[in-house]
Amino acid sequence: MAETVSESVRLEREGDVALVVVDNPPVNALSWHVRQGLFDGITKATDDGAKAIVVICDGRTFIAGADISEFGGGAPQAVGLQEVQTAMEDAPVPVIAAIHGTALGGGLEVALCAHYRVAVASAKFGLPEVNLGLLPGAGGTQRLPRLVGVPKALEMMTSGRHISSGEALDGGLIDDLVDGDLGALREAAVSFANKAVAEELPLLRVRDRDDKVAEAKGDEQLFADFRAGIARKTRGFLAPEYNIQCIEAAANLPFEEGLKVEGKLFMELMTGPQSAAQRYAFFAERAANKIPDIAKDTPLLDIGKVGVLGAGTMGGGIAMNFVNVGIPVTIVERDQDALDRGLGVVRKNYERSRSTTAEQVEERMALITGSTDKSDFADCDMVIEAVFEDMELKKSIFRELDEICKPDALLASNTSALDINEIAAVTSRPESVIGMHFFSPANVMKLLENVRGDKSSDTVVATTMAIGKKIQKVSVMVGVCPGFVGNRMLFTRGAEAERMILEGATPAQVDTVLYEFGFPMGPFSMMDLAGLDIGWKEESSSSSTIREILCENGRRGQKNGRGYYTYDPDTRAATPDPEVVELIKDFAVGQGIEQREVSDQEVLERLLYPMVNEGAKILEEKIAIRGSDIDVVWVNGYGWPVYRGGPMHWADSVGLGEIVAKIEEYSASLGGRHWDLSPLLKALADSGGQLQTHTS
Repeated sequence: MAETVSESVRLEREGDVALVVVDNPPVNALSWHVRQGLFDGITKATDDGAKAIVVICDGRTFIAGADISEFGGGAPQAVGLQEVQTAMEDAPVPVIAAIHGTALGGGLEVALCAHYRVAVASAKFGLPEVNLGLLPGAGGTQRLPRLVGVPKALEMMTSGRHISSGEALDGGLIDDLVDGDLGALREAAVSFANKAVAEELPLLRVRDRDDKVAEAKGDEQLFADFRAGIARKTRGFLAPEYNIQCIEAAANLPFEEGLKVEGKLFMELMTGPQSAAQRYAFFAERAANKIPDIAKDTPLLDIGKVGVLGAGTMGGGIAMNFVNVGIPVTIVERDQDALDRGLGVVRKNYERSRSTTAEQVEERMALITGSTDKSDFADCDMVIEAVFEDMELKKSIFRELDEICKPDALLASNTSALDINEIAAVTSRPESVIGMHFFSPANVMKLLENVRGDKSSDTVVATTMAIGKKIQKVSVMVGVCPGFVGNRMLFTRGAEAERMILEGATPAQVDTVLYEFGFPMGPFSMMDLAGLDIGWKEESSSSSTIREILCENGRRGQKNGRGYYTYDPDTRAATPDPEVVELIKDFAVGQGIEQREVSDQEVLERLLYPMVNEGAKILEEKIAIRGSDIDVVWVNGYGWPVYRGGPMHWADSVGLGEIVAKIEEYSASLGGRHWDLSPLLKALADSGGQLQTHTS
């Protein structure tokens, strides 16, 4: 008979074994009542004479982590997690954690305090706190290395990667593996508990085990090499380094001293701006899925087959997203040679991927049907156009698709800036038309900027968001305007970057300022990477822009080793080129522009403040639903460092009053539409409001 211990925990008995069962859907997060129930359940089980205890969860998973909604909410209710862990570790009888689903973060930290751990074969384990700008703050940094060793702990904690049950068993994280479902796990865990009692197995406390951390004690080179290996990937982030420091403490200090290091560094991260930004970004992504005027029960289209027009870089990448989740794709190109090239690139992308087996490559390629005839789209449930960014071309294509596709097919354009309403207007079904702006490379980039036309139906809007989730994209719904959200804001940054190099800043200075802010590269490095000659025609070039002048001087960017920078042919390392600086200076003199020294602070302000101003205008015009949606676009599509939250969050942290004052100052001295102050930005600054929480 079950006994209720708290609103989410009950106590059951099977002979001499007590089962403390957590039931806190959807993911059994460590809410205050779970912690209280675990503590009371373990205490009561031992008081009532149980000879062993199994901690197990109902539902789809073991404890999947902390209740993030409690973060920063003041003093915790009920008992703390450490008290629960102490009750488990110091229990006078064997405590077995029975794991299915995922044991992540605080959930794994709970399991690490059991004397033994058993899991189903499908279970996953991890300490992903680094992804929220944190470190495991309940002893995980000290216990995990004692079970799996320092190298494995370093890799797991700085990446946040989830490992499989097989890997966990091999590494010593768990003690037994169970085939079957939750019922089989319960049976096996009780059996293990009875065995522990019968064989008088020792009450193994992870905190007391030192053999695996002893191997790394005093080994400074091990940690130095690891830091060097992840330096590029973790540049700018505090949390990976703090995780490493905690593991160093586990290797070099007694357990209790290591806990003190963990506690100190955890609080620095928890109260610091990076974790606040990363936790904000976590919730912002989830909020972006909610479209206020679309009812939850809106019927969805069944997308069983997708058509993609264009087998180039974008079209091929888009197709990969669908076949990756088992949705067949018909991809159409203008001729067989272009089709074969495109399909060849898709195959190579799969073959180069470390996560794709040879068998999976063939399975996925088998889901792609190539064609040179658009009429093969007739049986597709969704067709995505991914051709050159030209309005007349796109309109002619949508006229054809309107004739070919079945009446309820969803028609999407991958346009990055063009008017979806104008495209939809050439069809007899504008309600079926929507924008789906994938980012390049489409098979890698997380963002999907969906563009809702004036006549896009609720079903089409809801289906587009649902399919984005299915293909594992971070989807944001935006409205129609030139450039939508991301590119519209990017245009303002580009305009100021190009103006500043005429005034005296160098391309390298501009790029370095953005790089040091946290972007992967600056605008001039990005142009070199894309190719300076995109859209440039030698016969009509008139030396009217720096870009034209560079192309006229044989500078095409990385592709020929000379652009704004010169590039090493072997390493592609970029070096600032004095010749380019002189070309820019000569052009500026010819334009009557006086050159001067431009400070790094001015560069930063003139690059980012117009973006903030444009973001506020986007909110005023109801192009974005909420300020946080703009941040999701920029973090996931344009390389804005997640530890700065996004342009709206960052602006709030700088202070809207300060930004408004600077915009007014630059507007007076520089002019230009992007310096015209947004009334919303001014109003929020005056009222103490925030851009990140503003809703349209």
